[in-house]
Amino acid sequence: MIRLLDRLSRPLLLAMDPEQVHALFLAGLRLAPLPKPEADDPRLAVKAFGLSFPNPLGAAAGMDKNAEVPDALLRLGFGFVEAGAVTPRPQPGNPRPRAFRLLADQALINRFGFNNDGMERVRARLAARAGRGGVVGLNLGANKDSADRAADYVRLIAAFAPVADYFTLNVSSPNTPGLRDLQAAAALDDLVARCVEAREAAARRRPLLLKIAPDIDLGTLDAMVAVVKRRGLDGMVVSNTTIARPATLKDPQAKEAGGLSGRPLFEPSTRLLAHTYQRAEGAFALIGVGGVESGETAWAKIEAGATLVQLYSGMVFKGLGLIGDIKSTLLAKLAEGGFAQIADAVGSGADRWARTK
Repeated sequence: MIRLLDRLSRPLLLAMDPEQVHALFLAGLRLAPLPKPEADDPRLAVKAFGLSFPNPLGAAAGMDKNAEVPDALLRLGFGFVEAGAVTPRPQPGNPRPRAFRLLADQALINRFGFNNDGMERVRARLAARAGRGGVVGLNLGANKDSADRAADYVRLIAAFAPVADYFTLNVSSPNTPGLRDLQAAAALDDLVARCVEAREAAARRRPLLLKIAPDIDLGTLDAMVAVVKRRGLDGMVVSNTTIARPATLKDPQAKEAGGLSGRPLFEPSTRLLAHTYQRAEGAFALIGVGGVESGETAWAKIEAGATLVQLYSGMVFKGLGLIGDIKSTLLAKLAEGGFAQIADAVGSGADRWARTK
């Protein structure tokens, strides 16, 4: 039924404004009486950050900014959901239009600017689902006009520790002016130190991850990984959207400002993932995100070093059936490679991906 609805509705939806379509998607998930998904094959089960996942496929941040439909997304077959990004105070984000669909490139550009309902409303929604199970993490951001952005992250950790399963420190969105400055070594070390202290003092200790931009050189990556190791973070998310505009882009909307996601992000983000895996040296687990649009691209992330994989843009172009397709392909790849479980394949192609240009 899901596949039929996808085929019938996709031409109409692709002709509409992307942000309007997303609002319709969320409304549909709120109203649809979705059944529980079939149990995943045990070979897809993954453990990371001290948490257990029925499969490695997650809904990336941005799909459910305000934690309105995490349980519906889990019923679609995702192994986990990352809500957000959320900021302490509500903010409207940047002026519309701020989302653009590059059909010729199977890509999206957004400059949302952390539009969200704010800490209080999002926390109430997560508190209301207590006891339902499933891993629901939270992507954390800072308010655009905050005088102390690190303090925003600290405040969010304290507020959400009882209701979120893990936290991702988002210092890599290109759509909040100056936010990526927090990736610089000294600023990042201060931010992470303060967030770790907040995590240890919180009502419940939660895994803490760092999400990085793809637009960094390897020297910057070295410094960031060193901070993650030294401060004892639980993992990294590689990567956010890119401000680069590859020469291969064909769609005229490629000129729009904002973060580029989708197919053109796959290779650079996967290459950076492999470099991060090499530098992590097993000290922490990685989530791979960027350009996942098929079972093959999800498998490539795992080979490059991802224990978990997230997607968002791929569903815009491939529909809801993509979730099941990816899981089926992952099982086939495990059998083909002689791997007993996902963990056995993680990083098996990292050296190869790190050598790509």
